[in-house]
Amino acid sequence: MKITVLGAGAWGTALAMQISQKHAVTLWARNAGHISGMRKARSNPLYLGDFPFGDQLMLEDNLASAIKGAELILSVVPTSGFRSTLKEIKSLNHKASVIWANKGLETGTAKLPHEIAMEELGDPKKTGQHWGGLSGPSFAAELVRSLPTALTLAATDESFTQSLASMIHGNNLRVYTSQDVIGVSVGGALKNVIAIAAGISDGMGFGNNARAALITRGLAEITRFGMSLGGQKDTFTGLTGAGDLILTCTGDYSRNREVGLRLAKGQIIDDVLKGLGHVAEGVYTAKEVVNRAKALHVSMPITHEVNQVLSFGKSPKEAVIDLLGREQKSEVY
Repeated sequence: MKITVLGAGAWGTALAMQISQKHAVTLWARNAGHISGMRKARSNPLYLGDFPFGDQLMLEDNLASAIKGAELILSVVPTSGFRSTLKEIKSLNHKASVIWANKGLETGTAKLPHEIAMEELGDPKKTGQHWGGLSGPSFAAELVRSLPTALTLAATDESFTQSLASMIHGNNLRVYTSQDVIGVSVGGALKNVIAIAAGISDGMGFGNNARAALITRGLAEITRFGMSLGGQKDTFTGLTGAGDLILTCTGDYSRNREVGLRLAKGQIIDDVLKGLGHVAEGVYTAKEVVNRAKALHVSMPITHEVNQVLSFGKSPKEAVIDLLGREQKSEVY
């Protein structure tokens, strides 16, 4: 099976390297210089160090060439470029199934990846072109070290989901299946915002109790939001909900947690992003989640305060004080 992976950042590269152990894979990036450097090094030193590429991993900077003959397209471009990438695939009249591994909401529309896919690729029941998301608690640096990793694949057709999962499942990677594309999309996107809150808490020295409370109440916010869109409650206690949230809020590789840590030290968001070197989706997701939550009448106080810090310059200390000062409530989702 030929598979094309779009996006040569850390996670896209790690997935391409993992899958190329079993299948022919083409890794695409728009930047010709980046592709040229990887061809020479047979690794991705810019984003993933000197871990060597396998013989079945090819590199391409031309999209039409990259997807030619592909039976599956795995998109790992940032959410900001997801719609334009799908438009390009459609313009090339390519009918391969599309799976995405990006996590976020589209700036300006607050659309989730599955909603963008529906708009750009159409309803799979009518087109026959299946699509879905691959998500879960995962750091690229651990996957390429062959450390155990578990993900969930959620797609629009059950038999397709089972077949695809079995193709990429194996070695150190376990792949579970789901039909809840909505829930998987929501969990992957919103956990990044809560991770920024966890980073702020850790950076201000609030301790383990506070972090555990943020993770738990953050999961309540994610669940409320996801269920209001039609997601299934059980999904949010699984790998793509609680699992991904816990990892992103506690792991040292977490970009979004790092944003929070730096904000807690007094850095302004522009300087944080310049120094990060990678995309932190939570920064762009927070505003969109707040706007959409208002329209859905969903209460999301932690997300609201994170957005106040990111978008309106509120100090992290003030945000924490306002969260702690909220009125007493019952613990319900």
